[in-house]
Amino acid sequence: MSYDPPRPAGRLLLTPEDKEAPARTSRLRVLGLGERPEPALDAFAERLAEVAGTPYAMVNFIGEERQFFAGLHPLGTAATAGAGGAAKRAEGARLGLGRHMTRDYGFCPHVVVRRKALVLEDVRDYPRFAGNPVVDEFGIRSYLGAPLLDRTGIALGTVCVADVEPRPWGRSGLDTIKAMAAELVEQIALREGGF
Repeated sequence: MSYDPPRPAGRLLLTPEDKEAPARTSRLRVLGLGERPEPALDAFAERLAEVAGTPYAMVNFIGEERQFFAGLHPLGTAATAGAGGAAKRAEGARLGLGRHMTRDYGFCPHVVVRRKALVLEDVRDYPRFAGNPVVDEFGIRSYLGAPLLDRTGIALGTVCVADVEPRPWGRSGLDTIKAMAAELVEQIALREGGF
């Protein structure tokens, strides 16, 4: 565990030690992932949000220093095609959603280090997570994420959904996020094969 200095609010954040980060960063480079937005991954995130019934969904690749949302719903400052695109961009921008986030923010770095799904029905019920900046700054109250474990065994990142209200995800939510992660891992394998 690494301990960060106190935040302005006087809280300590527990960001998990990530010994796999250098290997992950190298693997992401080989796959050409984690450096630029991808319309296919934005579409995947949008479908994930629809399936889960949540306002936020992400395909998140975790590097050594930061997280990169290669797939994001709603889109922040990125271009959005189709009807309602401007409204989605405005909502994402209003909430400060962008493509990059420090490793100290959010819950995905925990999923990657744990290498298994994380279900937080109400983040305020977990002292370790209640003080996370996304709770105060973005109003996130519930989270559901699963790791993207590629064929080499490296956890590349996560697929996740979040809501501003507590959510009883239940077994069906857990099964859904795991299935969506497995689906995306298959798509990534196709990419490596010349997709």
